[in-house]
Amino acid sequence: MTQNLIKMVGISKEFPGVKALIKASFHLDAGEVHALVGENGAGKSTLMKVLTGVYTKDEGEIFHKGQAVEIQNIRHSQDLGIVMIHQELNLMNHLSVAQNIFIGREERGRLPFFLNDQTLNKKAAEILRHLNMDIDPTAKVGELTVAKQQMIEIAKALSYNSEIIIMDEPTASLTDAEISDLFRVVRILRDEGKGIIYISHRLEELKQISDRITVMRDGETIQTLSTQEASTDTIIRLMVGRELFIEKEQSTLPGDAPVLFEARGIQCGRMVKDVSFQVRKGEILGFAGLVGAGRTETARAVFGADRRSGGKLLVNGAPVEIHSPADAVRNGIAYLSEDRKQYGLLLGLDVETNTSIASMKDFLRGKLFINFQKACQNAEEKVSELDVRTPSVKQLVRNLSGGNQQKVVLGKWLTRNCDILIFDEPTRGIDVGAKNEIYKLLRDLAAMGKAIILISSELPEIIRMCDRVIVMCEGKVTGEVVGEDINQQRIMEYATAREENKQEAGK
Repeated sequence: MTQNLIKMVGISKEFPGVKALIKASFHLDAGEVHALVGENGAGKSTLMKVLTGVYTKDEGEIFHKGQAVEIQNIRHSQDLGIVMIHQELNLMNHLSVAQNIFIGREERGRLPFFLNDQTLNKKAAEILRHLNMDIDPTAKVGELTVAKQQMIEIAKALSYNSEIIIMDEPTASLTDAEISDLFRVVRILRDEGKGIIYISHRLEELKQISDRITVMRDGETIQTLSTQEASTDTIIRLMVGRELFIEKEQSTLPGDAPVLFEARGIQCGRMVKDVSFQVRKGEILGFAGLVGAGRTETARAVFGADRRSGGKLLVNGAPVEIHSPADAVRNGIAYLSEDRKQYGLLLGLDVETNTSIASMKDFLRGKLFINFQKACQNAEEKVSELDVRTPSVKQLVRNLSGGNQQKVVLGKWLTRNCDILIFDEPTRGIDVGAKNEIYKLLRDLAAMGKAIILISSELPEIIRMCDRVIVMCEGKVTGEVVGEDINQQRIMEYATAREENKQEAGK
């Protein structure tokens, strides 16, 4: 008989103005991968934070191997064998692999103020070897790929003798080959009797790796399904509470729309080689390509975040000098980074401040004092306009869901009234329902006459949203696809840079 590792029953948690969990339930058995899905704000993270001792529950019961427990803090949950691997990896880049695995629990040498690195490396090597991970325990973590850093987090979790491992969006930054390697390790852990809680917005992954799926919505547990019996359409319907029909968006691009922005022969480092493109007023121009194609590097070069070694930029037909992000913003160009938490937001500040920060001079009274009433009014307008779900504009941005954080970034640039908007992976880490809201916002912005550059690794997103698609491979533009010709096969032909397509693109 399968052992039940965790049983959460009737869990409720309330924050000021927000009921985050409403009598939610979740069960995890030994030797299973149990997926936890739901829209951003559905309560997944809060439920896991209750399980790991970050939050204390307001009501409900938690049973660990059949025994009722009151999880007091993170250390208590670790003592129970519960560990969470967060999407933002919690590693120290200047330390070695072994030092990261056993941080805070290092072996001491003969003298107490010296570490016994030899023993530390040996223990780390045993864990890595057990998982068939080809990683040097003495290597500096900062020199490793994101995929190997992910594996180190798993090794660290096992170093606590963990039986319950929670993985939050573990594949968000991995390639297909790296995902396959991660799944191999997850299956090893499952076959050893570990219980894996797998949180992901990539529904297609769940069929490959999970045994059961629990769907949450609005703080409640909606249903638990066998993965084999659950269709993607059913999961989506349970997540959003309605049917979602995905079809190509209707273009609002006029046939005679003027060119708003043009890049000619952009060169930047090893990843951007003679890239040229135009985007017209009211157009959504997509950038597609495989990992390492140079799409993000091109956007950063255009925005002045990385120094260009060649090429020209034109706004409304006039050459402009852009050597920094400040230059780009002055010329009406905004960049919504794929890493919104690091580059797009001030997580420790509120919605009001984040919305006004790029246009602060417009909210000054005189030259020294901020007109807080005006800033508050602007934030409330953007919250209403973009449907940001927050108790108030005074809410800290770190407390918002991913989709709502993305809307705050957009609100910042709309406040600045930029006409050229570069969206880099705008729906990464965002649930199905929030994606559709972002898509509507993109189309509304295009209808307002904004020129939009959309960089995305999700081909259905590119196909659905874009009027025209630039395809890159190894730092070069290898093709352009327009209108009805925008399809997965054509894009992938250019993305893999077949020789005939290189010749065609060069004509």
